[in-house]
Amino acid sequence: MSRFLDEIRARVLVADGAMGTMLYSKGIFINRCFDELNLSLPDLVKGIHEEYAQAGAEVIETNTFGANAYRLERHGFAEKLEEINRAGVRLARAAGGDRVLVAGAMGPLGQQIEPLGKIGFDEARAAFRRQAEVLADAGADLLVLETFGTLPEIREALAGARAACELPVVAQMTVGDDGCALDGSSAAECARALDEWGADVIGLNCSVGPVAMLESLEAMARVTNRPLAAQPNAGLPRNVEGRNLYLVSPEYMADYARFFITAGARLVGGCCGTTPEHIRWIRNYVRSTAPGKRRVEVQRAAAGGAQALPPPPLASRSRLAARLAAREFLTLIEILPPHGSDPAKEIASARLFHEHGVDAINIPDGPRASARMSNQALAVMLQQQVGVEAVLHYCCRDRNIISMQSDLLGAYALGIRNLILITGDPPKLGNYPDATAVFDVDAIGLTHLVSNLNHGLDLGGNPVGSQTGFLIGVGANPGNPNFDEEIKRFAYKVEAGADYCVTQPVFDPAMLDRFLNAIAGFSIPVIAGIWPLASLRQAEFMANELRVPVPAAVLDRLRHAADAEAARRAGLETAIEMIGAARARVAGVQISVLGRNPAALALLAAARGTPAASFTQPAQS
Repeated sequence: MSRFLDEIRARVLVADGAMGTMLYSKGIFINRCFDELNLSLPDLVKGIHEEYAQAGAEVIETNTFGANAYRLERHGFAEKLEEINRAGVRLARAAGGDRVLVAGAMGPLGQQIEPLGKIGFDEARAAFRRQAEVLADAGADLLVLETFGTLPEIREALAGARAACELPVVAQMTVGDDGCALDGSSAAECARALDEWGADVIGLNCSVGPVAMLESLEAMARVTNRPLAAQPNAGLPRNVEGRNLYLVSPEYMADYARFFITAGARLVGGCCGTTPEHIRWIRNYVRSTAPGKRRVEVQRAAAGGAQALPPPPLASRSRLAARLAAREFLTLIEILPPHGSDPAKEIASARLFHEHGVDAINIPDGPRASARMSNQALAVMLQQQVGVEAVLHYCCRDRNIISMQSDLLGAYALGIRNLILITGDPPKLGNYPDATAVFDVDAIGLTHLVSNLNHGLDLGGNPVGSQTGFLIGVGANPGNPNFDEEIKRFAYKVEAGADYCVTQPVFDPAMLDRFLNAIAGFSIPVIAGIWPLASLRQAEFMANELRVPVPAAVLDRLRHAADAEAARRAGLETAIEMIGAARARVAGVQISVLGRNPAALALLAAARGTPAASFTQPAQS
């Protein structure tokens, strides 16, 4: 049995407080790699540990929160992973000696793992295992997994730690004021999962102040007998003369330490904004009392996990979905939202296309990172005023996963049924290059999120009250120079729940055939992007700046056009030929014309003027 587990079962242990807050207060800029300071400024790091030890902390966390391969790589220190982690243990031990327990601190990878991101479960587990092995070998007494916002990632961290060593593991989630983690899991659900996965101590840290944390800790206490841990922030930060300051007093933190202990906490400390003075007050309270009976009792009849509902049948989700399920050849035309607040021109174009039999209007979401009217607003207006179905592009750039779920539930309530989910162009490509991008997830993670909604669940697997019935589309680029990566991502999107795919503009039948052959094993139909080039300059822009391959023969055709009108005619003829070449192998076409309505009508007539294509029946789930 470890010393840590022996002591935490017998009494309350006091942990230290924030490392980042202290480093910042001593002049270290937040853009530095704090973990690397173990090597470049060891005396500074050791000095902070000493301040906490002198304040009465009995558990000192190493300065290794971000010392995993993925986070270190962002700063160019991946090759120093072992050196940084070993130094972290050494400095904490030197500061506290044998009278403290050294906890090897491990935080999230800093990138989304599957199903929201590109890092596989096995890759995440291997990264956590590697860090845990070094911390354990360097002499840590226990491991602390902290500030995790999703259950899948902390599950892999816990598994990696268990595979690496036999040290006790404290597993701490971070929740918001609503008591839910970033993935929507409630504090109680987090506790149940961590208990089942075998964490020695279960708890919460960061994000919220003492009041909100107490409510979540009590929810955890009702579903597990494991010792609990509580390390809240010193309240929410307040902006004071340009600086974010945490204003919760040490006395207040100590008062809440008493509530944490009566709820079942056996490890108490602090996170962002806490200082040695906060820990001194907490330690003074702990010394003055002995833990009594837990005030919050475990409820044995714990609620079971939410059951996913079967998604609505594909054909029932929208008119477009019904045509897709019936294997009818589809026609979509893209209309950009206006720059201003008047959509009259776009509504008139949509009405014209609707009269000529288009199946749906496809509306991009902030294309080229530009500020335009909300495409969701335009989609609702087109459906209500024109009667044509809209296909809503939805990108990851501008929203976190909380607002994504809110947006999508609202869109469904307003009658939006057809989606194309994309990662989105970075802000540097648009009119506001300094705007902040979110990118909580990419298109793969967003597809999983929407698929969950179709099953009646939020991202954390919790019921949302009623399920959605979205037709889930995704994008693909047959001309991606990294072709193998494109196919890999396509496979992930299908696995996440995609119903169909729309490609980037294609100008080369051979390139499209190569892509279709590579994805032949997947059961979702493909809609080919068709773009009638208007000039040689536009073709060169597509080829050289947007990296959309344009064959030399097409460039020569435009180059030898007699005048601008002849070039436009050549571009239109090339697009019509592309429709003819692709028709036998795709489920439909998406026509992009940037307001050139006559060209759109010509392509629409070409697309609808031949017998329907045959293609693989899409999956129903």
